Amino acid sequence: MSQNLAVRDVFDAIADPTRRELIRLLADKSELPLHELTPRFEMGRTAVSKHLTILKQAGLVRDRKVGRETRFRLHAAPLREVQDWVSFYDKFWRTNLLRLEQPLKEEDEATERN
Repeated sequence: MSQNLAVRDVFDAIADPTRRELIRLLADKSELPLHELTPRFEMGRTAVSKHLTILKQAGLVRDRKVGRETRFRLHAAPLREVQDWVSFYDKFWRTNLLRLEQPLKEEDEATERN
């Protein structure tokens, strides 16, 4: 990542559906040039390039020059922060659903006895 680019929050970077789709597309391929990414969106090359820049600032995308072409690839390591955050709430919901499950079981058992 270029040192003159600001570091962007990963959550901010993935908040946009276009950028999430770019991540998905890059996850499916080892590398893709801009001219192959652009037709998959209803926007121009410049707009797609801006989305890729935001992903690069968050460390989610890396690029390299091959001749006159720039190829982009996913660097998924920063997504670990998102996974860690989501897994905390996954545990939270599982714990709370288990707490709710017991009274519901007791209610079902009481209904079956009647």
